[in-house]
Amino acid sequence: MAAEELIDVKFRLADGSDIGPSKYSSVTTVGSLKEKIISQWPKEKENAPKTINDVKLINAGKILENNKTLAESRSHVSEIPGGVITMHIVMRPPMADKKSEKLQDGSPKTSSCSCMIL
Repeated sequence: MAAEELIDVKFRLADGSDIGPSKYSSVTTVGSLKEKIISQWPKEKENAPKTINDVKLINAGKILENNKTLAESRSHVSEIPGGVITMHIVMRPPMADKKSEKLQDGSPKTSSCSCMIL
């Protein structure tokens, strides 16, 4: 039986700081990686993700799907043998509350668009 492949991965935040690197099994799912990111999120950073749906992982320009494994999500073209894979983290903007959709005076928020054809 072959030894399970371990892959070095670090996660790059938008401000350029990193989480990791850490070794992960090639059969680890992207959803599990996102859970690990949430648990290791730096305490001093604001707007920490609350669920895995708040986080998008990007590797070699491709958004990774939660149900795919690390082995399925790797891009062998951009990797250096024995090197660390850097995945970029994109945070989903917080969803607006229903209460915040109203303006200060209590009237509902309206969006408008105007076009002019010459």
